[in-house]
Amino acid sequence: QVQLVESGGGLVQAGGSLRLSCAASGRTFSSYAMAWFRQAPGKEREFVAAISRSGSSTYYADSVKGRFTISRDNAKNTVYLQMNSLKPEDTAVYYCATRGDFSSSYYSLSRAAGMDYWGKGTLVTVSS
Repeated sequence: QVQLVESGGGLVQAGGSLRLSCAASGRTFSSYAMAWFRQAPGKEREFVAAISRSGSSTYYADSVKGRFTISRDNAKNTVYLQMNSLKPEDTAVYYCATRGDFSSSYYSLSRAAGMDYWGKGTLVTVSS
């Protein structure tokens, strides 16, 4: 059973930084791509960033490109999301997600409907 547990959310002022972590268990972490999504109140869940199995390929939503960085430590079974220059519109619950297969393309990782496993999320609140 794949389990994903996010941590690191909190309240931060606009312009500040946070680092989210997602600890994975239940399968060989290094064999699967990982992704971050977010959902703001009243909005649909949206793609934020994704990373390939080795970490050599990364993908970002246009809204976070240049501000957020996704990375992974396969020895620790953990994926990270470093968020800098945070804006009030980044306020959302952030979810870690992964697929049940070995797909690692942008198309396969950027659609919430295509993800098979989800964490419970961590809340990020950015005050203005």
